[in-house]
Amino acid sequence: MNDYFRFLLRRISEMLWVKPLAICIISIAVAFLTKMADQMPILELAPKVKAETIETLLSIISASMLVIAVFAVGSMLSAYQSASNAATPRSFTLVLADDVSQNALSTFIGAFIFSIVAQIALMNGYYGDAGRFALFAITIFVFALVIFGFIRWVDRIAKLGRLSTIIEKVELATEQSLCRRLAQPFMRGVKAKGRTDGLPVYGADIGYIQRIDIAALQSVAEKENMQIEVASLPGKFATPDMPLMYVRFASTSGHAAVDQINTMHDKLTDAFVIGKNRTFDDDPRFGLIVLSEIASRALSPAVNDPGTAIGIIGSLVRLLAPCVSTQLEKKESPDVQYDRVAVPEVCLEDMFDDAFNPIARDGAAMIEVIIRLQKALHTLASLGDENMQKTAMVHARLVLAYAETSLPITADLDKLRSVSTFIENAADK
Repeated sequence: MNDYFRFLLRRISEMLWVKPLAICIISIAVAFLTKMADQMPILELAPKVKAETIETLLSIISASMLVIAVFAVGSMLSAYQSASNAATPRSFTLVLADDVSQNALSTFIGAFIFSIVAQIALMNGYYGDAGRFALFAITIFVFALVIFGFIRWVDRIAKLGRLSTIIEKVELATEQSLCRRLAQPFMRGVKAKGRTDGLPVYGADIGYIQRIDIAALQSVAEKENMQIEVASLPGKFATPDMPLMYVRFASTSGHAAVDQINTMHDKLTDAFVIGKNRTFDDDPRFGLIVLSEIASRALSPAVNDPGTAIGIIGSLVRLLAPCVSTQLEKKESPDVQYDRVAVPEVCLEDMFDDAFNPIARDGAAMIEVIIRLQKALHTLASLGDENMQKTAMVHARLVLAYAETSLPITADLDKLRSVSTFIENAADK
């Protein structure tokens, strides 16, 4: 359930209208519930506040907040466009889900709605003396909230569309996704062995797998006395001819098993959330792809920003360094909650392909980028993990091959080969 709510909250956070609507409802409720202060005897001792004073404050809020809200929306749209142009359109959802910007916009709109509703109620004599005092205190609080929110929002909007901020957001989202997968490499199921001897189950939707409800699969497997092997992880493009899973029954076979699969088909496929776009939540490879796309754009002749690519290589090293098999082995045994569902782990070779291949290809003619890339692969190869070392060496040789066909100056090639001596040293061992 925690995974489901996390996934649901992430999708809600990507909808810009949800928070403003919620704040508007709260604002209207507060304006009317303030009337309850008239029923509290203790507030009868509070100082009396003239209605004209409160009307003036509410008029200031109502006259200014709508203008500020429109200005905020315009600034946010500019930041979103800048994020898509400077980085990659795939990072747009992370920028859109920025809490500070959404909170500021919600505060401005909520203050406007509150001032309008409270002003109408006040002018029609809705509040008594205690209610007016409570309304005055709430109005002062709204003023303070707006000022604090505006100052905080100005600081954030100045950074929101910057490339460095977008890279930080993508790296953080990728790190969170990777940490969850490293903590539960098989999503609380058992380790898949790549068996395809069961009955395949196909989905009807076409799109990217965004989430798999392993608990739902376990429930069906227990009820029907069967074993499920997941064949498609989040991030994979699902089509009607691609099996989502393989099912093996304990006692049923042949036509009876096929009929049983057809009966429970919808329950099985409903566990796979399929959408038009990939998401960062349960798909760590997507974050690596987005970072690599940003680096490739920076290396294009139109941008020519090798410094950004070099910075992203550092981000990739930070993200991939924890993915050593020694740490994964420690996580294989605990927390197996779904013993009837087998889930494959994310392939390290695929993650290296996602992260480094585009940079090696597009930066092959830039000696500073290629040298930094080779040093990064050397670092990953020296972490003491055999699988990591093997994968890093494959990519180091690929980087060297790209550079040898792209670098026109012999001195640059000699410099690169001197940095790449770790490939030969590893082969000698």
